[in-house]
Amino acid sequence: MYEYLKGELVAIQPTYIVVENHGIGYQIMFANPYRIQLKLNEVIRVELQQIVREDSITLYGFLSDEEKELFQKLISVSGIGPKSAVSILANDDVNGFIQAVESGNITYLTKFPGVGKKTAQQIVLDLKGKFTNIVVEEVATPVVETATGIKQLEEAREALLGLGYSAKEITKVWKELEAAAPQTTQEALSIAFKLLMK
Repeated sequence: MYEYLKGELVAIQPTYIVVENHGIGYQIMFANPYRIQLKLNEVIRVELQQIVREDSITLYGFLSDEEKELFQKLISVSGIGPKSAVSILANDDVNGFIQAVESGNITYLTKFPGVGKKTAQQIVLDLKGKFTNIVVEEVATPVVETATGIKQLEEAREALLGLGYSAKEITKVWKELEAAAPQTTQEALSIAFKLLMK
């Protein structure tokens, strides 16, 4: 079992990062990897959770112990797998998610990909009152000077698809997202999450 990994962040993809340690590149599934794009080519520490299935062994990475604990709580809920848990964590408003669970806001919870009404009710049933020691720090949106926002929008689209949002859902918010003219992929994703959760 892995606890954490310290190494150089060598690649960022829509749904995962690659951290190199002693000549080995570890592919780590990560909630919204673009939020750490300013750390590319730097040494980082990633908290890890290893998930073993019949056909795969996957590493999931987190910026903090609190984020990892929230992931563990989410995958303990019947109907929530690692992919759905990562989709919830990728949303900028993790504290909003926690408030929705505590207040039993089923409508809010069903806006996450892969979460239907029954699963949302199960989340509330299983997790209400269990977030007392979890405070997830928001990561500041990096500011990067760019000549065009097309690359950021395309990376954001890939990330949203990778998180389980459908092409139809993305198309509904696309014009508003383009109009917002985000300067970074992280900013594009932040705006997209807000639009998708309306």
